Amino acid sequence: MKRLMALAMVVLGSGCSIKRFAVNQVGNALASGGSTFTSDDDPDLVADAIPFGLKMYEGLLAESPRHAGLLLAAAQGFTEYSYAFVDSRIAEAKEENLGRANALRDRARRLYLRAWRYGMRGLEARHRGFGAALDNDAATALARADKQDVPMLYWTAAARGLAISLSKDNPELIAELPLVEMLVERVAQLDEGFENGAVPEFLITFEAARTDLSAEEQRQLMRRHFERALALSQGKRAGTYVSYAENACLPAQNAAEFKSMLEKALAIDPDGDPEHRLANLVAQRRARWLLGHMGELFLESTAKGS
Repeated sequence: MKRLMALAMVVLGSGCSIKRFAVNQVGNALASGGSTFTSDDDPDLVADAIPFGLKMYEGLLAESPRHAGLLLAAAQGFTEYSYAFVDSRIAEAKEENLGRANALRDRARRLYLRAWRYGMRGLEARHRGFGAALDNDAATALARADKQDVPMLYWTAAARGLAISLSKDNPELIAELPLVEMLVERVAQLDEGFENGAVPEFLITFEAARTDLSAEEQRQLMRRHFERALALSQGKRAGTYVSYAENACLPAQNAAEFKSMLEKALAIDPDGDPEHRLANLVAQRRARWLLGHMGELFLESTAKGS
């Protein structure tokens, strides 16, 4: 009781509201909640549960707008949810209904942009004026970031980059690719091994969205990122193989390599890396769908030669 009274006096004496203090305590607990979702073995259960959690983050942020942990959780959560459960289903929906596929694309893009805004707010919370500085002189602004900023930088860049990948008809978003590249390069400078190869794996998708390179140049860069991602993850990320198959092998119409990559993704044991079990299961679901649709994805003569 004495501790509670002392704590109340500190809170009241500082001018903070009890409500704000309580929100921050809950926010701290949620933001450091570990791998409850990422280690789950039921993607459908997680897909149904995540939206509630994301809206809870937003409700808490309405009370504590600069809570760094919640801002990171929101940026990461909206990006991962969109990628795993909205974006990944666009191609599947296109089989049945083009309008449904377009609606999913628009929704995925909106979710990515929402994640980007939370990421920018998180960076602003640590570095006041960061957004304006990024617009004026990105290199100088990013030089202020340190290793503590790596998760926020990564998820902010990923959210923007993935939004751009769904907006090839939007010149304004396409023009922001160099900024995304600078953000990711800063992450690599500060912590190349972040999330066991997440950076080079993301760069595979990033290179595919670029329009300033020849197809051969894109493939060479994607191969380099792919090999680096494998080295950092020790081949434990199924998403690395799937990303390379979709972004490098498919455009090149290399059916044999496409099939090989997806089979390697399926050969990974999700239980061998419990912390990333859910991501591997989602990637493997995508791999199975792609393998089952090779007849539509490749020219008939190419597919037969695989």
